[in-house]
Amino acid sequence: MLASAALGYSAEDLKNIPDDADLGLGCGNPVALASLAEGETVIDLGSGAGIDCFLAAKKVGGRGRVIGVDMTPEMIERSRENARKSGFGNVEFRLGEIEHLPVADGTADAVISNCVINLSPDKERVFREVYRVLKTGGRLMVSDIVLEKPLPEEIARSVAAYTGCIAGASLKEEYLGMIAAAGFDEVRIAGESALPLEAWSADPTAAGFLEEMGITAGEAAEALAGVKSVRVHAVKRPGAEEPATARRRSPHQ
Repeated sequence: MLASAALGYSAEDLKNIPDDADLGLGCGNPVALASLAEGETVIDLGSGAGIDCFLAAKKVGGRGRVIGVDMTPEMIERSRENARKSGFGNVEFRLGEIEHLPVADGTADAVISNCVINLSPDKERVFREVYRVLKTGGRLMVSDIVLEKPLPEEIARSVAAYTGCIAGASLKEEYLGMIAAAGFDEVRIAGESALPLEAWSADPTAAGFLEEMGITAGEAAEALAGVKSVRVHAVKRPGAEEPATARRRSPHQ
């Protein structure tokens, strides 16, 4: 709970979700910034145990719909059980990769994600997929990790740093450029902060990074000074045409 509070989740947020949905991971609270409204359809990339899906479900209400996508069968099983036990009838979880979303074109009013896109080896494809599944006028609102300067080589090569959401991160301007290249308008950083080291170090993979590097948390903070947690907003403008490379129908109609 402490880690989640440090990431921007309020006590009220954490009270309104299944206990097993909070893994204390991520780099922000995208739902708090997504301006979700009653009746909207939301897709969460890398939904994990479902924390952001359940928070989004509260915002969109019974007339709304939330779709969580995760690539691990264990997390899909866990999140579905959380939804069943807690009576979330407006949430569903689908097994799939964020580079190949199992969602039909023009489905969502909003796409959210919490510290997941930086892990993808093909972020450009992810943003094209997000563009495809959004309705015109729909919005992207994600919390993620970006870099203000390249990482030291030994950290960039670290497997633990990659799984801890750092080594896979892109430079900030490159990250924003990939979103714009996918066709989005109004691409902007809605908020930015230093890496929440306290919350990040609670992740077992981060502990593995510190052990692998043979450094203390304080030394890590100095080495990772250029790592930023950002909240990014973008819009699929009304009347926009999808990039040809993004057009694809899903079996989930």
